[in-house]
Amino acid sequence: MNIVVCIKAVPSTNTVKLDPVTHTIMRDGRQSVVNPFDLAALEEALCIRDQLGGTVSVLSMGIPDTARLTDDLICRGADRAVLLSDRAFAGADTLATSYALSKAVERLQPVSLIICGKMAVDGDTAQIGPELAGAMGFPCVTDILKVESVTEEELTALQNTDGGRQRIRVKLPAVITVAKDIRIPRMPSIASIRAHEAGETLVWTAADAEADITRTGLNGSPTQVVSTYVPDRGKQTVEITGSTEEKAEALLSLLKKEGV
Repeated sequence: MNIVVCIKAVPSTNTVKLDPVTHTIMRDGRQSVVNPFDLAALEEALCIRDQLGGTVSVLSMGIPDTARLTDDLICRGADRAVLLSDRAFAGADTLATSYALSKAVERLQPVSLIICGKMAVDGDTAQIGPELAGAMGFPCVTDILKVESVTEEELTALQNTDGGRQRIRVKLPAVITVAKDIRIPRMPSIASIRAHEAGETLVWTAADAEADITRTGLNGSPTQVVSTYVPDRGKQTVEITGSTEEKAEALLSLLKKEGV
């Protein structure tokens, strides 16, 4: 079984820089980590491969330094990693991102299963998995809590829903998105690092993926951010002195001034 796991790099700190012109996040690979939901997705893929055989390919889109993260995922057990990195992909919303990923998946065919994390902790849209399924023409099951059984033809899983939980069966090929607690990600061992030290991430441009650049990046993004800002987290201390009545009066005045 050939499985593709979609990975996103997310900021590791609360320091977020915004481009004043495009209103998009300015990515710094040195401060990025793998989205925790996607690490769980990778672990699920590795467990399925260990059971049925086949390959696990990691697929991501981002700046060149993202290869540092995908190289690490090879050491965790992935068979190969592909990074879509090109200025033509910059500023993509979820639709343009899903399109670019779908073009890469086409190059990785035949694919039996695509696994994504339920959502990314920086965007929280939970749209990539369903949109990628739509682009590929695959069925999609979201927010899976447990994969109960899987064969070459179908997958049975426990899915979280608004009304509780349900057991669902889906024919393959398909796209699934998984909850963060579905698996505990394995860590790279010294043996796995040595065994995969020759493994390097393949970097593909828009041309390599045969992607239409009018459908990638800002050009292919119907979602346009009108305004963004970073909240001011500064603190200011005001000392109130006087009698109890004077303090209460001064506090009330301050609250009214702040609109509380």
